[in-house]
Amino acid sequence: MAPYAFDLSPVPPFRLDLTVWALRRRVDNVVDRWDGRTYRRVLIGDAGEPFEVAVSQDGPSDAPHLNVRIQAEASGPGLESEATLALKSLLGIDLELDEFYALAHADGNLKPLAAQFRGFKPPRFATYFEALVNGISCQQLSLTVGIRLLRNLTECFGVELGTEEGAFHAFPRPQDLVDVDIERLRKMGFSYGKAGYITELAQSITKGQLILRELEALNDREAVDRLRGLKGVGRWTAEYFLLRGLGRTHIFPADDVGARNNLQHWLGLPATVTYEQVHEALQPWEGFGGLIYFHLLLKSLNEKGALVE
Repeated sequence: MAPYAFDLSPVPPFRLDLTVWALRRRVDNVVDRWDGRTYRRVLIGDAGEPFEVAVSQDGPSDAPHLNVRIQAEASGPGLESEATLALKSLLGIDLELDEFYALAHADGNLKPLAAQFRGFKPPRFATYFEALVNGISCQQLSLTVGIRLLRNLTECFGVELGTEEGAFHAFPRPQDLVDVDIERLRKMGFSYGKAGYITELAQSITKGQLILRELEALNDREAVDRLRGLKGVGRWTAEYFLLRGLGRTHIFPADDVGARNNLQHWLGLPATVTYEQVHEALQPWEGFGGLIYFHLLLKSLNEKGALVE
């Protein structure tokens, strides 16, 4: 397994550590691995073969430089374009946040938050299927429990790749889950409902009955309505998909209990706020709700000591 290396230059400012933590969320995440220096993830190439990307950053956030290393059974220049495309989505390396920073500079509440996590870029899941399965798995559970369910799913059904550091798995594809026995998912901790939702989603995609990329052409309301027509997808999961799947960074999933608590703590809001009150509170930063969502996630992780890993 010969490694293949190349470089990427993100749009500054960029900090790999903050971006990875916004993607990773919890230490139990085995899909997006981070050792304090290098981000690693197993991906599936267009030919169906797994490969691992390992990304580290040189240089400060204002002059960032990423070193990317690929491990695969037969690595080579052909994988560079696939890895680059995936990393642009996963790590948001081409996104410009100048408007957000300009807004933050003139806002007393937002300025210290943006300054603390300057260089973060909003991440997205590698595939739309992964985004939906994440949302379904984490419904009505603590994020830690949801991430552990996803860990179990990945280790049981994700394509395995042997690397220099050991054997790791890609996040399962629809074809990896299409014939899974619901009882197996139940033993892993999924409810019957979630197990059925995930397998039905996998079946619909593999049969060509559901084409998630069609959502790209829809406006927010249309996309939410289309998603809510799927079994197991409510308003929170749909908005979560718009933010973390489609990359619509103006979306703040206001039904997210953790995000709502983070907002309440940041702004000193009443202990209980409604969906509508969340959107009212975000009016001063209209158009940037998803970026605030991510910054508050990082703030919460930092207060829990996670960002020092």
